[in-house]
Amino acid sequence: MSVSGTTGLIFDIKKFAIHDGPGIRTTVFFKGCPLGCLLCHNPESQSFRPEIWLREERCTRCLDCLDVCQQEAITLGDEGAHIDRLKCDLGGACVQICPVNALEIVGRTMSVEEVMDEVEKDAIFYDQSGGGVTFSGGEPLAQPEFLSSLLLACRERGFHTTLDTSGHTPPETFRNLAPLVDLFLYDLKLMDRDRHFEFTGVVNDHVLENLTWLAGEDTPVILRFPPVPGFNDDEDNLRSMGEFLRSTGRIDRIDILPYHVIGAGKYVRLERDYVLSEVNPPSADGISRIVGILREYDLAVTVRGEAYGIE
Repeated sequence: MSVSGTTGLIFDIKKFAIHDGPGIRTTVFFKGCPLGCLLCHNPESQSFRPEIWLREERCTRCLDCLDVCQQEAITLGDEGAHIDRLKCDLGGACVQICPVNALEIVGRTMSVEEVMDEVEKDAIFYDQSGGGVTFSGGEPLAQPEFLSSLLLACRERGFHTTLDTSGHTPPETFRNLAPLVDLFLYDLKLMDRDRHFEFTGVVNDHVLENLTWLAGEDTPVILRFPPVPGFNDDEDNLRSMGEFLRSTGRIDRIDILPYHVIGAGKYVRLERDYVLSEVNPPSADGISRIVGILREYDLAVTVRGEAYGIE
């Protein structure tokens, strides 16, 4: 299959990643996601278009950006700079002239060849560590042609591939792409359909159907659960999740990724409200309770990829 000319929207390529699959990896972050998760720590990944953000803490009020913005999309008031995103055409003149890199356009179109050029720079680390390439996001499955081309390109070069996904995509798309993936990092947030919609903006029909199908295949799967106090860490959700995973007959490992507030600053840069600003990360006792409940269902439970407590 030729990949010449195939392009997609990327917002970051992270080198020397060690938490996105085995070994040392290169993680390619796709921009655009059909979900609108309240806990999202990469809000810049949600839109399917490039965006501009402002690091207000870097701004020196030099006013150079105001002078070069032909759309007059940038204003400066008592509370700091503001970008009118309806006026902004993402021309980038303000980004180029800013002396302190306070402005940045997030998201760029890249070809398969351009992405693979970056990936291949790290090939020596894959060989030595048993690593490879991880596709994350956003939601990579929302750009299926681009993802397929990249997976094929990695396979041709012998690179191990990991797909970090919500699983929210039509089953036909999922089943066509799954054979090209060496490892799935599969998110599972809520079992109840209505609650899933309230928390993510979509129902979980595709998520559960695709995971059930995947459990019958040979590809390794690591389930990942991000507990958010007061939203999805209740006993009903945990026990429904445990029963479901046990019923698959094969998926026996779940990794707990406790909610954190590290991404809150990104909402400020995009001038968006962070809905969970009053929610605290789960306590140590809370994590222990979650681990204990899930282990009742014969699941191997880790926390941030590490063994937790006494096995």
